[in-house]
Amino acid sequence: MLIAVTGAAGFVGRALVKDLSARGLPVRGLARTRNALSCASHANFESVIVGDIHAGTDWSHSLRDVDCVIHCAARAHILHETASNALAAYRIVNVAGTRHLAEQAATCGVKRLVYLSSVAACVSSAARIRSLAPTGSRVYRVPSLIRKVHGEKTEEGSRFARDDKPMPEDAYGVSKWEAEQALRDVSARTGLEVVIVRPPLVYGPGAKGNFRRLLGLAASGAPLPFGAVCNRRSLAGLANLVDLLIRCVDHPAAAGRTFLVSDGHDLSTPALIRGLRRALGKSPRLLPVPPSILRLAGRITGKAAEVERLIGSLQVDITHTREILGWTPPVSVDEGLRQTAQWYLSQP
Repeated sequence: MLIAVTGAAGFVGRALVKDLSARGLPVRGLARTRNALSCASHANFESVIVGDIHAGTDWSHSLRDVDCVIHCAARAHILHETASNALAAYRIVNVAGTRHLAEQAATCGVKRLVYLSSVAACVSSAARIRSLAPTGSRVYRVPSLIRKVHGEKTEEGSRFARDDKPMPEDAYGVSKWEAEQALRDVSARTGLEVVIVRPPLVYGPGAKGNFRRLLGLAASGAPLPFGAVCNRRSLAGLANLVDLLIRCVDHPAAAGRTFLVSDGHDLSTPALIRGLRRALGKSPRLLPVPPSILRLAGRITGKAAEVERLIGSLQVDITHTREILGWTPPVSVDEGLRQTAQWYLSQP
């Protein structure tokens, strides 16, 4: 079985290519530029440069003889967006590019496409969607039973389930949800098997973005004002996400389904920081600042979203994933944090 991995030079793609190769599976890594894959040297591995991803990308050569595509490439979530029309920019890569990939995969005889989506495709406020969507575009309504979801968080005691009505909050989430819909459309027309995997925040060796910044804060040893936070957040360790993606490659019950993924053990922000600092050899040093004060500080500094990601709750229910795929996260949270801290300490 030949497996093609898009975004093979990215955070998830690199780990996925390495794991697939270690399992003795032939892998074709697809990336935008040759330099991106210059350091990749694995058994049973070949690389193909596909350039930018959009509705006109030529995938025909890279999909020759491929049995399954794991589509990790995307225009990633950008914290400080600079595009004048963020939704349009995301749609070029994440929607049009994904649809075109699926159509060419079907034409080339690929049996299955596993799509790395995001929990960001699941949550929203309708008002936010309306502010993002162009006039005349489809707007998904918030049902009354949605458990009072406001933004990227869940209320205490609630979790997102895979069959909750997707209601993405921001341009990135909208694009991932629309990409899921595009894939289902292609599947219905062509018979291409589609599997969708939605992770929450992914961490592990090579982590970037918000988690990399949190690692820096934890490594600094400075007192952090999260001691009074009583939230719960689901995380997905990189090794666990990669293991699930590989499980979806040929599992007979995976086709046509959507799966949520996490470590299976949710943490509060104080517990996460304690775990990181323990792995980094630092003392916890958490100050009990009330969450209301932290939210006020976030509004004053223009960082309300960043603060909410640290003190709000976002939990996902992976019961369906466990039951359908017979899957259990192979790496514990403690071990995942230890591996991540070890990688961080090894950086120059």
